[in-house]
Amino acid sequence: MTDADAGIRDGGGNTIHTILVTARSFAKANPLPLNLLMEAGCNVIRPKDEEEWRELLGEADGVIAGLERYSEDTLHNCKKLKVISRYGVGCDAIDLDAARKNGVKVAYTPGANSDSVADLTIALMLAAARHVPYMDAMVKRGAVERPLGLEMCRKTLGVVGTGRIGKCVMKRASGFDMRLLCYDARQDDEAVLRLGGVYMNPDALCAESDFITIHLPLTAETRGMISTNQFKKMKKTAVIVNTARGGIVDEGALYNALKTGGIFAAGLDVSVDESLCGSPLCTLPNCVVSPHAGAATIEATHSMGMMAVENLLAVLKTGTCPYLA
Repeated sequence: MTDADAGIRDGGGNTIHTILVTARSFAKANPLPLNLLMEAGCNVIRPKDEEEWRELLGEADGVIAGLERYSEDTLHNCKKLKVISRYGVGCDAIDLDAARKNGVKVAYTPGANSDSVADLTIALMLAAARHVPYMDAMVKRGAVERPLGLEMCRKTLGVVGTGRIGKCVMKRASGFDMRLLCYDARQDDEAVLRLGGVYMNPDALCAESDFITIHLPLTAETRGMISTNQFKKMKKTAVIVNTARGGIVDEGALYNALKTGGIFAAGLDVSVDESLCGSPLCTLPNCVVSPHAGAATIEATHSMGMMAVENLLAVLKTGTCPYLA
């Protein structure tokens, strides 16, 4: 159960902090983040399942957190917990108000996985537009089919969310000579102008874009913001990609748009329940899916691990860190 039964101890020979690690890929590619925890005197425990996580959480000082949910009830029972350090960017699974009320700091790792997610975004655009998974499956079954796809070059890309990842996607899209349309409630006019983009309202973006990519956090305002009305405004040749959070796109409305030819294709790395297994979307040849793998690269997992540990140790030592939610 423990990765480290002994780290650096205090003067009485006791472990200084108990840390739970629920992020599955933490320190898998490189042990340095784990070593940093051990050198700081931490007893590091990887719960084997949700039941064990809940049992141990009440005795933990900190968590390197994956995608598990921290509700008000869960946090109320964590009297020792001082910090939840997200191994990633999104904090929508954590009740931030409850965390503050219970004195728990929540940290995140901005920028650590931006390149990785942006790469997968472009990969999903191309895979969906050119039917790559379908053709791969056909060839491996001994059949040769060449379904007509779409080119990306010199098309219009709608970027919904112009934070770090959205900007990284825009940089990559410039290599395809794409026209860049943008929407974000918090505009970064200078950076977007420098990247060759222009802000517009979301309805106009949906109507004019050939490709649409989602890079917003999941909030009360963004939940379900891409639904039936937006799909009706899109071109029948539109391709939509979501590598942000599943709840931003209405999956039922997306299924209907794909099934009826309302749009051309979709690429999804995220879903409402974190697993599209068994979803009707998986029955559609024009929907390409991946298992929330945007950050699943050697480089991104190491960067996230290092930043998550640095955030956690800073909070335990000083009560704060540069990246608090």
